Amino acid sequence: MLIHPWDAPTDDAEWQGWLAAHDFGQLAANGPPGEPPLVQPLHFAYDPARREAVTHLARPHPLWSALEQRPAVVLSVVDDYTFIPGPWQAAEDQPPEHGVPTSFYAAVQLICTAHIVDDPEEKAALLRRQTGHFQPDGGSAPVVAGEAPYGRLLSGIRGLRLEVRDVRAKFKYGGKRSEAVQQRVSARLAERDGPGDAAARAHQQRRLARAERPTEAPGT
Repeated sequence: MLIHPWDAPTDDAEWQGWLAAHDFGQLAANGPPGEPPLVQPLHFAYDPARREAVTHLARPHPLWSALEQRPAVVLSVVDDYTFIPGPWQAAEDQPPEHGVPTSFYAAVQLICTAHIVDDPEEKAALLRRQTGHFQPDGGSAPVVAGEAPYGRLLSGIRGLRLEVRDVRAKFKYGGKRSEAVQQRVSARLAERDGPGDAAARAHQQRRLARAERPTEAPGT
């Protein structure tokens, strides 16, 4: 993923905060030599303190053999995307028809080492972490190895810990354009109000506000 300076996160808190609210992505793993990569959509729970994401898949899944041979994977999350017509992006001294169309989006890629979890107790603990993330209000029986109702189902899955080695994050919201053009795009997004437009506009306005903050002098 190409990340220009104007699309980079302002700090780790920006991508971490975004990822905390986006817990569905695609796990990409290397397939056999000569074969295309394997890509699996899935829910996951990311723990910034442990620098890992946890998930699970059915035991017959073809991904397991790939992970056992090549545990280097990428967990990719993309959202808050929308299309920007060319006329919206024309510079102040350009006719509208000379503007360049583009896409706005937020993306985080976690570069990970995959660790397969087969021990029943460890799988149960991993599933409790996931249910704690997705169902903080409870409502389901606890997952306990060897106990009903879920203990007998553990043999049908394998757990997966994704140890995060690196992070690539991008917030592509017209950051290289002048403030006037960015504000024009934001106004058009508000007018159109289509799918993804409100989220994209919120990102653009937040990043504009961050760029406009005065830098404090040392010692102040």
